[in-house]
Amino acid sequence: MAVSFDSYLGGLDDAMILRSKRSEIIASNIANADTPGYKAKDIDFKSAMSDAMGTRSEFKKGTLKMATTDNNHLKMNQSTFSNDVMYRNPYQPSMDGNTVDSGIEKTEFTKNSIQYNAILRFTTGKFQSLTKAFKSQ
Repeated sequence: MAVSFDSYLGGLDDAMILRSKRSEIIASNIANADTPGYKAKDIDFKSAMSDAMGTRSEFKKGTLKMATTDNNHLKMNQSTFSNDVMYRNPYQPSMDGNTVDSGIEKTEFTKNSIQYNAILRFTTGKFQSLTKAFKSQ
């Protein structure tokens, strides 16, 4: 019996890629907290996951899915996340035009790290159960 990791993981791989990308973006925000004119960025996780899972309207934000004729064609899901990077609206903009709020960025980074670790643990558990199933055969 063939095992399809895409169906077995159910989008966990896309969620891990997205969480990793979001960590990079938030870390960049924190690093540029004192850069004049820097605009804080973030990813809308819900819409990015909808893009990755193919459940989002094709005409939203001008992104169209590439048509494939065979299930073995390459999936270009990592590049779709770049369409979901947006600027964060500041609660209190600074005089130099920088929109980074260090407190918010650190909180979001911590929340994202916790969510990434949860996905990683769940994925590890899925592979462990799959390994047990193969060994019992």
